[in-house]
Parts: sequence; C-alpha cells; structure tokens
Amino acid sequence: MKWEGRRQSSNMEDRRGMGTTGKVVAGGGLIGLVFLVIQMFMGGGDNAQLMQELQNQMQQQQTETGPAQPLSEADQKMGEFVATVLADTEDVWHRIFEENGIKYVEPKMVLFRGSVQTACGGASSASGPFYCPGDQKVYMDLDFFDELRTRFGAKGGDYAIAYVIAHEVGHHVQTLLGTSGEVRKLQQKVSDVESNKLSVCLELQADFYAGLWTHYNQKYLEEGDIEEALSAAQAVGDDAIQKKMQGHVVPDSFTHGTSEQRVKWFGKGFKTGDIKQGDTFATLN
Repeated sequence: MKWEGRRQSSNMEDRRGMGTTGKVVAGGGLIGLVFLVIQMFMGGGDNAQLMQELQNQMQQQQTETGPAQPLSEADQKMGEFVATVLADTEDVWHRIFEENGIKYVEPKMVLFRGSVQTACGGASSASGPFYCPGDQKVYMDLDFFDELRTRFGAKGGDYAIAYVIAHEVGHHVQTLLGTSGEVRKLQQKVSDVESNKLSVCLELQADFYAGLWTHYNQKYLEEGDIEEALSAAQAVGDDAIQKKMQGHVVPDSFTHGTSEQRVKWFGKGFKTGDIKQGDTFATLN
C-alpha cells in the first residue's frame, strides 16, 4: 500500500510504550490463541464450545506490570502506517456519509500491548483487534498479525492490517447507522442459533464495508494488496478456525461466517462500491 508521506489521523492514541497492567492469561500460547479466535474482530455471538474449552484450560491468571519502554524505529513506523490507514477511512466514510445526507463521526484508535482498559471492560492482547461501541474506539495489539500469519496461514503484509482496521471501522459505521443496536435487540429475543446467524450477518457486513473502503481507496493500492486482504479474510473464517482448533466444524455455532462468505462479501464491497449492496441480513429471509 502506498502510504508514506500522506496524511495521518489525529485520532490515534499510542499506548505501546506504556507499562501494562491488567489480567492476562498466564503462559499465553494456545490458551490465549483460543480466546483470540473466539473474539476475533469483535464478534457479538458466543462460540460456546470453544469458550468452554478455553475455560477448562485456564488454570490461573496473573497481573503483569511492566515499565514504560521506548518505541523502536519499526514500532514508530508501524504507528505512522496505522495512522495513515485510519486517516484514509476517515476520508472515505466522510464522503460516503455525505453522499447519503448524514454526518460521519470519526472513531478513535488505541494501540496497546499486553492489556487495556476500555468502556467495554478490560481486555488482553489475546482478544485480537476489536471495536468498543461504548467509547467508539478501535483497539489493536499489532502482535495479533504475527499470530494471524504464523498460526492461521494468512499471507501477512501491510494490507492485511489495513483490512482489519477497515473491518473494525466498519463496526463503528454499524454503530452510527444503528445496525449494531438493532441486532443486539433482536438477539435478546431469539434462540442461540438464530442469534449466531445475526452475528454472522453483522460480521459479514463489516467485511463488506472493508471492501467498500478499499474500492474508494484504490489509488493507493499496490500489487498483491487485495490478495493480502483476501488471505486474511479467509484465515479467520469460522470453518477454517474450527477445523484448525477442534478438527471439525459446527455451523450452528458460527458467529463470523465461513472463509468463503468473508471473502465473498469483502469482494462484493470492493467490486460494487455501493453501500446499498451490503445488506447481509437479506440472506436470513
């Protein structure tokens, strides 16, 4: 992605150099990874089977506090990249909202390491990137992308990061448009299976919005960027994760969509560039 020398968002808060304090899973490793894939991209539903596995494995928790550490040159450059991507999302969504006669309110982004406190509660780095509607902030521990590449086979690359940021900003868009709130209300009235289906629709729409953003941002694309995004989307499909973690899939427990669905909806957003084409909930009818 062509990003250097361009505008960076002022809506960034970089806490990576701060000492971390909070509850984290002792030992990390597989335990943290299981939690990561459950919470991937701020899903609304629960994968009960995997969550139970996590709880069974969890023996203890410990509080870790570390001294403040200066950011390396690589860390600083990554922060600049993330700030540039966030600025691009601001530009695109201001344009789309204006075209539809509504006002876009920009989200904030927090980079952290270890653990973080949010309006949605405390979280560890094992949670993966997520959006908190309570404070309208996207939270990211960038170490997540090493896990995505080494453990789940994603290609990696800067556009994989851009895709995830765009997906999380997509959840912010859903909050502004009232979609998330309506889904939460519906989920309280239906069965767990139906609730999971609604969660899948919400996640696939965020993928569509990530593709839509990419459509508007094509002038900054480089060769291989789309493949990086699609590889990341494929790696975090419910079926791919369940096969890897438990050897079989349980469709009724899906909360984010299959690899094929995630790739499809990202692609639809990218190809159409039309926000009106992102009604993933129509598939429930």
